[in-house]
Amino acid sequence: MSTDHPKVLLVEDEPAQREVLSYNLKSEGFDVVTAADGDEAMLLVDEEAPDIIVLDWMLPGISGIEICRRLKSKSQTRSIPVLMLSARSEEVDRVRGLETGADDYVVKPYSVLELMARVRNQLRRVRPASVGLRLEFEDIILDSETHRVTRSENPLKLGPTEFRLLSTFMEKPGRVWSREQLLDRVWGRDIYVDSRTVDVHVGRLRKALCVHGGEDPLRTVRGAGYALG
Repeated sequence: MSTDHPKVLLVEDEPAQREVLSYNLKSEGFDVVTAADGDEAMLLVDEEAPDIIVLDWMLPGISGIEICRRLKSKSQTRSIPVLMLSARSEEVDRVRGLETGADDYVVKPYSVLELMARVRNQLRRVRPASVGLRLEFEDIILDSETHRVTRSENPLKLGPTEFRLLSTFMEKPGRVWSREQLLDRVWGRDIYVDSRTVDVHVGRLRKALCVHGGEDPLRTVRGAGYALG
């Protein structure tokens, strides 16, 4: 399965709420994994590497506020946006949620349409290509809505895998991606792909990026992976 679609971890202990939110998130084109309590949520964060977490404050076991605090205290998970859901509407509760590290705070009962908009707004920061934004790096332009890439105004022909690879690199220039991270982001966890496949497709991407000349913008970091710039 391709991971073109952003992955949302939905943590909600009420089955009816969880089902409604999961249905609406999937209808918006998101891949959704769900957890019913805090302990399951913490396991899924490590296993699924979600792009965003929609997190209920009141949960059995570890509370949502404590999950948020733990995620924001670790370098590996600090950058994952957390959208907190809560029936607590007092200003002091909102402030507490945001000060714990939540990126947004939504009070129950809420509009599903508004919640979807807030999810997309958070994703613009961490996965801009997934919400149709145009990415630019030096003389390379990637338009995720039209699925076109140009370099120095020359159109480039990329296969779907190379396009997803380039999107991943351009969303975070300078970041070093390991082969395993690229396999998870570009190919997904649902199929088995040998890590050497990453090298093959990075090679194809390099060739496509340099077909009209110019220096190779991709770096191979020995023992670590690949980076753009």
